[in-house]
Parts: sequence; C-alpha cells; structure tokens
Amino acid sequence: MRILVSGFEPFGGLSTNPTLELINKAKNFEIEGVDIDTIQLPVVYRECTPPLLEKINEWQPDIVICLGVAVGCSSINLERVGINVEDTVGEGRNGDNNGDRPVDRPIVNNGPEGLFSTLPIRLLLEKLQESKIPSMISNTAGTYICNTTLYTVLHKIQEESLDIKAGFIHVPATPEMISASPEVPSMGMDTQTRALKIIIENLRGI
Repeated sequence: MRILVSGFEPFGGLSTNPTLELINKAKNFEIEGVDIDTIQLPVVYRECTPPLLEKINEWQPDIVICLGVAVGCSSINLERVGINVEDTVGEGRNGDNNGDRPVDRPIVNNGPEGLFSTLPIRLLLEKLQESKIPSMISNTAGTYICNTTLYTVLHKIQEESLDIKAGFIHVPATPEMISASPEVPSMGMDTQTRALKIIIENLRGI
C-alpha cells in the first residue's frame, strides 16, 4: 500500500509548521506493508495543489493524507468535508503567503458545493481515543488553504474515478510555537507523531 502524506510551509508570521516535522518523521515510520512518501506544499491558494496533484499522478498512491496546523485547536481534528469556497474574511485575514485575499471565490467553477473525506474517520477517531490522544471529527476545514487542498484532491479523485482514499487532518500548534501565548492550546510533537503513526497503521488494507 502506498500512502502519500502532505504538509505545509510556515505561514501567517509563524517561523515553523509542525506538519513539516511530521512529514519528515513519517518518512522513517516502519509499518509493514506500507510505503510512505511525502510532499511539502506552499501556503498559496493558486499554488498549493498543483504539486500535490502532480505527485498523485506520478506516484499513484492508494491513500492521500493531507496535514495542516490549526493554531488554537487542542486535538487531532479529522476533517469530514471540504467546501467549494475560498474566503479570507473569517480566517487568514492577511491572505496567503503571496497576499491573495479571496472573498467567496469558488475553488472549482460549478463544482459540487461540498465533498466528503473518504478516509474512515470514525474508525481513526476510535483508535486515537483508545490511545488517549485528544481527537475529534471536525465538520469544517475552514475556507483557507487547508480546505482548498482537501476539496481539490477530492474533486480530482471524483472527476477521474480514481481508486484513492483521501482526507485532511488538522493538528494543534506545538508548545514551542505558542510559548509567548500560554493560553493557546498545544500538543507536543511526540504525541502528534504517535497520532499520525496510529492513523497510518489503521489505514492498511482499507
């Protein structure tokens, strides 16, 4: 089984992004029957998905796991759905890393309003909670780059009838990222890494 895991560059004035460390750690996971590859994506609306779609075409994974950080969340968030809109009014108010600030812009003209993750998120939630890792199913991936990535990947899979499962997972900030704001929730990298490995282990054979 081939599993492709994506992460993002830093954004919004942050000097790091935990998903970069997670994809580096994922390369060293030793999970029987699983071949893992990774890719780093830019936090730019118009540029975040082409490298990922190209990698999917090239490597033909069985599963795509997209990772993003949600500063302020306190758990591993298994995203249920991507919606067909890009909007920085409610979040990402400074725009993407190129300063793009869309308002009510569709990701795919005349595309479906929403597309659901095809990962077994209920199973993954149960396994994470069995391991005492704070986790939840989230019903919104927002309208920023993470949602664009999720929706675009799911749309490609649907339009091309690909035999690929895909979804998006948000992780919290690490303690180091929010050291100046102790009131903001965080999760250590060791716990995040353990969570990602549990997720991948439980995707074998789906």
